[in-house]
Amino acid sequence: MEWITWFIDFVLHVDVHLDELIRQFGLWVYLILFIIIFIETGFVVTPFLPGDSLLFAAGALAAREGTGLNPILLYILLALAAVLGDTVNYWIGHYVGPRVFSGNVRFLKKEYLLRTQAFYEKHGGKTIFLARFVPIIRTFAPFVAGIGKMRYGYFVTYNVVGGIVWTGLFVFAGYFFGNFSFVKENFSLVVIAIILISVIPIVIESLKQRKESQHLPAKEQLSKID
Repeated sequence: MEWITWFIDFVLHVDVHLDELIRQFGLWVYLILFIIIFIETGFVVTPFLPGDSLLFAAGALAAREGTGLNPILLYILLALAAVLGDTVNYWIGHYVGPRVFSGNVRFLKKEYLLRTQAFYEKHGGKTIFLARFVPIIRTFAPFVAGIGKMRYGYFVTYNVVGGIVWTGLFVFAGYFFGNFSFVKENFSLVVIAIILISVIPIVIESLKQRKESQHLPAKEQLSKID
């Protein structure tokens, strides 16, 4: 239970904790951030790790004097981590497949897979790009692409573009806006806002699916459940 409390505190005050890491580890923080972003996007069992808020906080700290963080180097490394993470996730899905969703692993719920598949089927290949901006789906989309045997050349295009745009958007948004007095004094609220905005697509899609299922004839609903 303590680790859950610590994790929530880390997410809500990611700027403070990241600043502490910089003071403690210096430039090794580049590697720490690289690993976190790589794991968050690269392993299907880690959708809970911070992504958007961490990138935003890293960009904000890069703009502060004395941190030693170079925003351009930070951006390049984290974009690389995001691209490599999705690549690893794709190949895990390609080789392991849906067998891991047997229900034995707590974090691998079948509902997550079905939700991502529905999102994937609706938006096609651009899901790999769009999923970058949606927690949970960001982690599952490349995995599902691997399961579906999506052509790798097609996948890698959206993977690279998505990784570049996603990291660039949040790192430089943090760099240019993260040190405004309002943002610095209300960073937790900003983090919450980022999280809420990022889950809006999931909420909208869930509501649309529920609405569509309510209008289905009873027989179709039963066959859908089966």
